Amino acid sequence: MDYSDKIKQWDDMNIGDAATFTKTITETDVILWVGLTGDMNPIHIDKEYSKTTRFGDVIVPGVMVLGLISNTITMATFGNVYANQSIKFLKPVYIGDTITATATIVEKLEAKHMVKLETKCVNQKGELIMIGEGMEYILS
Repeated sequence: MDYSDKIKQWDDMNIGDAATFTKTITETDVILWVGLTGDMNPIHIDKEYSKTTRFGDVIVPGVMVLGLISNTITMATFGNVYANQSIKFLKPVYIGDTITATATIVEKLEAKHMVKLETKCVNQKGELIMIGEGMEYILS
């Protein structure tokens, strides 16, 4: 496949450039994630157990939701390499929630040829559920 017209170059990226992705999380998504990762935490898969916790129901794995941020970083800096991510989980995500992830370029680090991105997720109520910062190596 020829991606040459889609690859983001250093000079193509500007502070304020952003990408957004929205997804409604389904039970199937969680089951696939658990099968893929082997993460058998009962808070993610057992309704009866989850009722006894402070969450009151099954919650979606936080790292699974973080994958939506990975997607937005790819969209904002297509063709480059994720360097790191810091994240703070603020609210739980439940099956059926619609999550909007956003990555916004906030700084260009010329000496390292990297961009810093503010990353966040909000739910369908507009509540901030996750916030952090990502870094991306810009290859060309």
